[in-house]
Amino acid sequence: MSGKVKSPTDAELKVALGSAMALWSGIVRAVEDVASPLDTEWKPSKAKFGRICLLQHKKRTLLYLTPESEKVTVAVVLGERAYGVAKASSLPAAIKKLFSDARPYAEGRGIRFVASSPSDIAAIKTLVEIKTAPK
Repeated sequence: MSGKVKSPTDAELKVALGSAMALWSGIVRAVEDVASPLDTEWKPSKAKFGRICLLQHKKRTLLYLTPESEKVTVAVVLGERAYGVAKASSLPAAIKKLFSDARPYAEGRGIRFVASSPSDIAAIKTLVEIKTAPK
């Protein structure tokens, strides 16, 4: 499964997300605050919605967002330098544990977690800040 797919309409996204539509918008705004301009690319996915959204800045993928009913699944990959910064940061312990448990690959350590409340947006913004910090 590769290649671009048609972007969903706002109405399709709202139906898929339900009350999490505001959460989705908040995540996108928070990422835009850190890395602007922000591009979105949709790719096929085996998730129920059938598509996954890549939030990109200057062709670099910052986050992967999967719309689900009442929640958003967030995936992010951090290189080893950024992983070290994340371990020493104020990120929630649960996210730090996901990273420490993640297998290291050449492209970094990837994690996936569910964002289901506005309080998750701050952690997502911190992850993007860590990922985009100058080396």
